[in-house]
Amino acid sequence: MTATRIAKDLAASVLLPPLSLLAVAAAVLPGAFTGGGTRRWGRGRVEDLRAEAQEAKDAAATAFYELDTAQRDLRITIETITAADDSPRAARAAADFAAFGERVDRVSQDYITAMDAHDLDSGSLDAGTASRARQGLLRAKDELVRVREELERFGESLRPLVERAESQLAQVAPAVERARRALRAATEALDTARGAGLRAEDQAAALAALGPELRKLNEGAGQHGIKPTIRRAEDVRRRAEAIAAEAERLPRRAKEIDRRLSSLRTRAEAITTRAGQVEPVLSELRRRFSVACWQDLQKVPEQAEESVRQAEETLREARRAHEEQRFADATARLTSVHELLGRTDEAVSAAGERLRRLNEVSFSPRKEIERTRFVIRDAQRLAMNGRTFPEPRHAGPLDAAVERLERAIGDLENGGRNPDYWRFLTETEAVRGMVAAVVEDIRSGR
Repeated sequence: MTATRIAKDLAASVLLPPLSLLAVAAAVLPGAFTGGGTRRWGRGRVEDLRAEAQEAKDAAATAFYELDTAQRDLRITIETITAADDSPRAARAAADFAAFGERVDRVSQDYITAMDAHDLDSGSLDAGTASRARQGLLRAKDELVRVREELERFGESLRPLVERAESQLAQVAPAVERARRALRAATEALDTARGAGLRAEDQAAALAALGPELRKLNEGAGQHGIKPTIRRAEDVRRRAEAIAAEAERLPRRAKEIDRRLSSLRTRAEAITTRAGQVEPVLSELRRRFSVACWQDLQKVPEQAEESVRQAEETLREARRAHEEQRFADATARLTSVHELLGRTDEAVSAAGERLRRLNEVSFSPRKEIERTRFVIRDAQRLAMNGRTFPEPRHAGPLDAAVERLERAIGDLENGGRNPDYWRFLTETEAVRGMVAAVVEDIRSGR
């Protein structure tokens, strides 16, 4: 604005007729000196109080939202703790949180009551009502803030439990991933075995049985708990690895069963041949020794023949199981055949061994006697080692062994022309067994 313009405006203002202060006031505040002016001033005050009450309402709503958020966050924390920790401290934390929940419900209800108490948008709202609404909402807000702060402090006190739970939670994903990898490996091993012409039915059934466990793993630790989920994942991993190992062993297992079938059949044939040689041995035993020396061997040929027949029948069953890929059944039958042939082999060998030992003792009993006496003397020296007198629990059995040996020698010498050599041999063997027990007791005590 130029100086000339300012001067013109100033001149014009000077030439205007003067107005009274009342007129000026009337122009600035129309109706200020009428009854309507008083009412407009009161309405303005109500609007100010309405605005303040609205601000209190907004602040209370914010405090309510923040408390609700804090409670939901802490609920997740508590669920994590209880899922990972079954200690009394974790249980106490859950109980304390439940008590906080009751307090949150109470102050939330007070907030809702304060919100519903007055309609701040009503045109008939007066100053007193607006002021009361504001005060009620501020009280509700303060309570909401106070409970939220206490809830946050409670959450901070749970930090050690949270850290431990998070540490365990961090184990869940790796454990589940290991289980899934093992399942994939088992599936691949099963496919490989089937590709080689093996049905692998047992392994397929075992793998299918893991389906429900895998579904629970996929549902997560939140539903089933952290520790149970880790345990389930480790169990699934172990079982899947075992299935994979079994599937990978199937080709080798089939070959091993085939080899054992051939080996056991050959052994059965060999035992049959040897069983045919038992009868001549028995004839010599009958001719040269007393009945007591061979009577228990009389049925060996018939028993061997029956055992071999049973073995051959079981071998045929094992062969069928092998052809049908029932490998566990085939293995069990082969084990039965192995044990049966083992017992038969011992029985067949017993006749020849009996004749050999009887020949030796009948030619010279002295060797058996000296052998047994040496064992007794050796035990006696051990019992006296570092002692003036032996312990009674050692001396008694050793003295009894000496007496038993002397009786056996006397019975043999008094047996006449046909002594019971077999009873003499069993007695000396029993004496050596008694002495061996004493020696074991002495050594274990020292």
